[in-house]
Amino acid sequence: MRVERVIWLPAIVDKLASKHDVTPKEVEDVLFHPQLYVRRVERGYRSGEDVYAAMGQSVGGRYLIVFFIYKQSREAVIVSARDMDSH
Repeated sequence: MRVERVIWLPAIVDKLASKHDVTPKEVEDVLFHPQLYVRRVERGYRSGEDVYAAMGQSVGGRYLIVFFIYKQSREAVIVSARDMDSH
């Protein structure tokens, strides 16, 4: 799987900042890392657009899990992101 572009919804950017203290840059660090680890979380509502979790480290050293919808156009619509050790 290769993500070529990230789609940011303004409400999600606000939620990540206020609730999880995660920046778009940190999310993109994880998604564009050459050794990206991804697993499918659930089947999407549309065929070919499932929900995935990407796990990795930001350039700043923070370990994050990023939830996104992967589109057939190789775009990722961000749903959520948080520290891996959050409860």
